[in-house]
Amino acid sequence: MSVYDIKPHRFLERIVFDEGAKPPRSVCCAGFELQAWRCKPFASHLIEWLPDYALAEAELTVNHGNMYVKLQQAAVRVYNSEKYQRRGEAGEIGLHAICRDYFGTIPIAPRVFYKNSSNDVVKSFDMVHARISPNDDLELWLGESKLYQDSDDAISDAIRSVSLHIDQGFLTNEKLIIGPQISHSAPRYGEIIDLFRSQTSLDRLLKSAVFAIGIFSESAAVSAATSLDDVYRDGVRREIDDLARKIARSSLPGNIRVALIYVPIVSKAAFAAEFDRRLKGLQA
Repeated sequence: MSVYDIKPHRFLERIVFDEGAKPPRSVCCAGFELQAWRCKPFASHLIEWLPDYALAEAELTVNHGNMYVKLQQAAVRVYNSEKYQRRGEAGEIGLHAICRDYFGTIPIAPRVFYKNSSNDVVKSFDMVHARISPNDDLELWLGESKLYQDSDDAISDAIRSVSLHIDQGFLTNEKLIIGPQISHSAPRYGEIIDLFRSQTSLDRLLKSAVFAIGIFSESAAVSAATSLDDVYRDGVRREIDDLARKIARSSLPGNIRVALIYVPIVSKAAFAAEFDRRLKGLQA
């Protein structure tokens, strides 16, 4: 049994899932408590995922004697900047959690390992996971997460980032950077590492890739809701369908696979502040 078979208990509820759409789309929501969106519990849940996000597989042996130290180690690798409002790690951890929980992906190259210091902003994929599909195909899940106030700005920036990421020069550099980071215990390690060899065509990597676009943004539907009722569900479905149309109208190549994941929030500022407070508490 792998350490990755053990996950935090599910918190986010997937209230929209359309696997047959193009692109496939999911809406995951933190839900409501006493008629208010669960901002603080959501931020706390991200802390539960910190070790899985920031520690290598070999570091995830946790017991009652080292669990606090492990959390500290994970927390300091994320960031310790006072300018947390401009950082998107809360969205990255959220995307990591959703892909791990709902799609069964496995981390193969923790992004924080690319940093020279914990405050570096890494211009790389926000997530590098692997997944064995129901058809037994190897999929490389490459994540792009955006935590924004405005969903239009978020999806536009995500499309721009993915477009840059599939540029030949960028992907060639990514193969050189990510390849040595891949854990030997990754599922189908030989197949994965072969995709990252310099001799392997980028076409093979792109054929195996799924670009997971995570949009964490303020939502009119969630701001007007007090429960997970049908009116709210219909509202967020319209919002994610609008995001999907922007992807369809974009310049992204039609042959790449995209998984669109939308997490509606009430206030980006409040959510980032709650996450930052919990993260800094572990670093003290």
